[in-house]
Amino acid sequence: MRKVGDEMYFLVLVLVLVLGSEAAPEADEVRYLPGLSKQANFKQYSGYLTVGEHTHLHYWFVESQHDPSSDPVVLWLNGGPGCSSLDGLLTEHGPFLIQDDGVSLEYNTYSWNKISNMLYLESPAGVGFSYSDDKNYVTNDTEVSMNNYLALKRFFQLFPEYRSNQLFLTGESYGGIYIPTLAERVMEDDQLNLQGVAVGNGMSSYELNDNSLVYFAYYHGLLGNQLWGNLQTFCCQQGKCDFYQNHNVNCSHYLTEVQTILYSSGLNIYNLYAPCPGGLGQRLGMDGGRLVVRDLGNSFTRHPWTLLWNQKLRGVASFYQNVGLDPPCTNSTPSRLYLNNPYVRTALHISPDALAWVICSSEVNRNYGRLYLDVRQQYLKLLGALKYRVLVYNGDVDMACNFMGDEWFVESLHQKVEVQRRPWTYQDLEGPQVGGFVKEFSNHLAYLTIKGSGHMVPSDKPAAAYTMFSRFLKREPY
Repeated sequence: MRKVGDEMYFLVLVLVLVLGSEAAPEADEVRYLPGLSKQANFKQYSGYLTVGEHTHLHYWFVESQHDPSSDPVVLWLNGGPGCSSLDGLLTEHGPFLIQDDGVSLEYNTYSWNKISNMLYLESPAGVGFSYSDDKNYVTNDTEVSMNNYLALKRFFQLFPEYRSNQLFLTGESYGGIYIPTLAERVMEDDQLNLQGVAVGNGMSSYELNDNSLVYFAYYHGLLGNQLWGNLQTFCCQQGKCDFYQNHNVNCSHYLTEVQTILYSSGLNIYNLYAPCPGGLGQRLGMDGGRLVVRDLGNSFTRHPWTLLWNQKLRGVASFYQNVGLDPPCTNSTPSRLYLNNPYVRTALHISPDALAWVICSSEVNRNYGRLYLDVRQQYLKLLGALKYRVLVYNGDVDMACNFMGDEWFVESLHQKVEVQRRPWTYQDLEGPQVGGFVKEFSNHLAYLTIKGSGHMVPSDKPAAAYTMFSRFLKREPY
């Protein structure tokens, strides 16, 4: 009997050790991060969340600088599809920001981890340091939402001390698809303490984004009156304009002129009023011996003119093994230099099977299946639960996912208006400032603009973005 008891004790001990090893995995802790003049006073972890048989999604988790044990866990996803969430960490709202030398990091005064535990996930496989054993990087919206859900589940297995913390899902750009489709799965799981979602400059509806962009361009002085008149004549009937899938030959002709102005005249599509780093860029170029494809963003993705361009670009890209997909008028060189430094890769526990880091993967992007042309169903399901806080926010000078299209999208959800559109304010060194405008609806839904910001709101307006984020998490009035 004693022998059986000893065996039982041994089995229990092994079980305890195995389960205990899944609490904040020591092997993933980043103990020294190159580029910092002084190491962080908060814990951070970098490693892999394995989902399925072959897929390894890289994560970088930074604990809250305030109270990690009680502060929310916030997932962040950048878009693309095919772009790395480490761009959000190193250039937008992470605790440290990459400097132009590609070597140094400086602490971010407006880091979102001042009040929350931030989980940056590189998704899908093939993006950044995430990889698949079988090297198959063909995927789609449904598979990505499932893998992101499984990655979240795996994260809380590795970090069980955070299971009871509030969970928020946030993202940007094509995160407008990633986040609500992920939330649809998470809200069905009682073990995940979902409290809300926030999407910045998100792709919510291709149709509304395309239709609104033409108005945006005209209202901002990009289209002359003659071109606008021709668009009204050939693309509009009975006061309703269709710039999305209009089969009128003349309409298509003048929309081609619009696209030429937007994409080929040297404008910064991500911030109309910002300069274009590196000067007027080309759709194709070489950077450090690798081919770079300049992405058009998500506008006019179904228009024949754009489809033809994309086919040409994919044909050229298929001849190259190492193809980067760099957003136009952005400079990813500092991040690329830093993250591909062998000392940094070692510090972050990057697998030798991972590819060299690039901001966006051309292979993932060109093989990606876009299954959702809008996400109304997902938003209505969230709002129907009557308990999740939902924020849609836009920098108001972004042309990739413009504010008007997302505002139209929010209005299309037909929620009761509770607070009419009004200015919201934040504090900076000069005193109180107008941050933009906000409109609040029933069922905890809000739509908010950030004045003077482009696509990457925390980069352009860090103080305003931090204020907005803080009020969102704390359920304070905007």
